Amino acid sequence: MRADRLLSLVLLLRNRGRMSASTLAKELEVSERTVLRDIDALSTSGFPVYAERGRNGGFALMPGFTTDLTGLSIAEAKALLTGEASESLGMAADFASAMRKVAASMPDEQRRAATTVADRVLVRPEGWYADPAPDEHLAAVQQAVFVGLRLRISYAGRGRDVTERTIDPIGLVYAAGRWYLMATHRGKDRTYRLSRIRAVVQLDEPAHRSSVVDLAALWAGRRERFRSTIELVPVVISVSLGRRDELAAAAIRVIDEKTVDSHIVMTVVLGDVGHVAWLAFMFGDDVEVLGPEEVRRAVADRARVLAARHS
Repeated sequence: MRADRLLSLVLLLRNRGRMSASTLAKELEVSERTVLRDIDALSTSGFPVYAERGRNGGFALMPGFTTDLTGLSIAEAKALLTGEASESLGMAADFASAMRKVAASMPDEQRRAATTVADRVLVRPEGWYADPAPDEHLAAVQQAVFVGLRLRISYAGRGRDVTERTIDPIGLVYAAGRWYLMATHRGKDRTYRLSRIRAVVQLDEPAHRSSVVDLAALWAGRRERFRSTIELVPVVISVSLGRRDELAAAAIRVIDEKTVDSHIVMTVVLGDVGHVAWLAFMFGDDVEVLGPEEVRRAVADRARVLAARHS
């Protein structure tokens, strides 16, 4: 089972220190690709696993991490080892409890440096938008969040050139298939989408941040401020029964819904016309925008432009 393999992977890294993907693959009798997927799963679950580059590089656990996983309950172990969005699977309490035990097992010095690991990672089912993106710098960013060190990043904001900035990481949020880094830059609150980070350098400087953080409240506040900057659009959409939950998760809010034959007619709040068009293209034949009429026309116009460009 995958959970057994993930546990074996953690124990190998704990007992032997830094190991390459090829060595881990031989030990676990799997492919290197499987090892990389398992490393990503552990990292997503909150384990302080990070990659060291170079000829003698490999994967390692954060120094001082010596957790005894036998102290976890079955539910906690399952939540910790799934490598998925635990809260969306109904395991948020077990996930948080498991992370507290992970943190409690660390030596005092490392625990003080990292504060409480569970407080530095938040898994939320809702996001600003829902399309996934790869995050190649997750391990490096996660390590800095855990140990409390500053980062120098190269970041490409939406529609902007890549800029370099030094930031103080606060915590990581996993929302709707994407990782976001909550941080401050020159003392001001900032949220960075990891898929837009082009390069990361961990600095040998402690991050300027509080030792206590309510990441859920921080995320909620910043998310509301983001949504206040866009023009929200109430839209009536017909969606197939099997994809109702996906549409509800992608919407900002569900106002009303009713079943009509093999479809559900939902009134939902979306970000803007672009958000509506993105959902229409993503869901394809499973959705139809019914109104308002101007929104329906705008989606049709975008579809015609797209079709002409690809004809």
